[in-house]
Amino acid sequence: MTISAAQPVLERVRSAVARGHARVTGSALGRYQTAVVRIGFSFTWLFFLLREWPHRRELYGPDGPWNWDMARRLIDGNHAFTALMWSDSGLWFEAVYAVALGSALLLLLGWRTRTMSVLFMLGVLSLQNRSVFIGDGGDNLIHLMSLYLVLTRCGRVWSLDARRAARRPDGQEPPRDTTGIVLWTVLGLALACAQLFTDADLSLIADGPLPGLGWATVLWGLWLVQGGWWLARRYAPGEPRTVLDMFANLAHNGALVVIMGEVCLLYASAGWYKVQGSRWQDGTALYYPLHLDYFSPWPSLAGMLASSGTLVMLLTYGTVIVQVAFPFTLLNRRAKNVMLVLLMLEHIGIAVALGLPFFSLAAIAADAVFLPTAFLLWTGRKASRARDRLAAGVAVRLPRQANRAPKRRAAEDDETPAAPTLTG
Repeated sequence: MTISAAQPVLERVRSAVARGHARVTGSALGRYQTAVVRIGFSFTWLFFLLREWPHRRELYGPDGPWNWDMARRLIDGNHAFTALMWSDSGLWFEAVYAVALGSALLLLLGWRTRTMSVLFMLGVLSLQNRSVFIGDGGDNLIHLMSLYLVLTRCGRVWSLDARRAARRPDGQEPPRDTTGIVLWTVLGLALACAQLFTDADLSLIADGPLPGLGWATVLWGLWLVQGGWWLARRYAPGEPRTVLDMFANLAHNGALVVIMGEVCLLYASAGWYKVQGSRWQDGTALYYPLHLDYFSPWPSLAGMLASSGTLVMLLTYGTVIVQVAFPFTLLNRRAKNVMLVLLMLEHIGIAVALGLPFFSLAAIAADAVFLPTAFLLWTGRKASRARDRLAAGVAVRLPRQANRAPKRRAAEDDETPAAPTLTG
């Protein structure tokens, strides 16, 4: 091939690279998908913490069989992050649990998503690393996704942050964010107090030359990035703000690719490990968990499913086929959408038949990263209309009740006997 003949090919390659670079750095891809992932995982974690509220001290607190000293020895070896190791006080445990609850709720609503995603991550790590034997598989997904969500711009849509930004006219400079400044200052003081006045172990490397460098660097780095972002948006319009926005888009898109790869790896590894099992090969694997009391919240339903050998075989083979085939179906949009429906139905069946609702919710939230944007937009419009109709109904009922209240008060006044008068 001559140089003149290769010129058009090189131009096309150069043009494709330029378009890809502009797309990756110029916008946050998958905004609706990452919003659904944020909502799904924060709801799952919040639901789990609320459900286990009566048993929180036995699961993660001072009353559990995995006591504080045992957890301390484990943390000293693996250097995992958990704020619950900073103190063995029951009051400190309740404070950490409350922060985990509050951050999950606020992340679900999309209020200060950058800050809440960090607090959500710290709450997940603190509780799960405190008691590593608590969980059903869904906790691993929540653990990983809490790390990835910190790097995503998951509040661009379907959040209180997005609603606040939409109310600002185009081209208008952002107002002074007093709430954000106070929140940033308080969290910085809290991090400083944690290092200075507690037994906080913020190291990542055991016996490293600079103990405390790892997690301290991560947390202080995130804190400084938040402050630098605010300063650039407030006082450095133009190129500095554009460059920071490009880096944020790169981090978001990179984290989105990692989330998608994590889901593919999850199903591929699960499917191929099942292929190697003899019970999965002969089609009887599903029969055995249906006869375990621990995984049978509805014994009659489990008995009905297990009584049909054909149904057990179809569900067993179908599970393996769907999990192995899912990563390959990403090459075809229609096949991928069909597989997503089958996977979500599978997880709903696991939640109902085997009593693992939080595992299923976490898996469905992870699957949502592959949902088509058109479907998410349609779902968002339906949800908005339902919300508007509900708000309109409430607004109509309230004036009616207000109009009836004076009439009731007037009737009561008519029925009240007149006060006695003094006569001469």
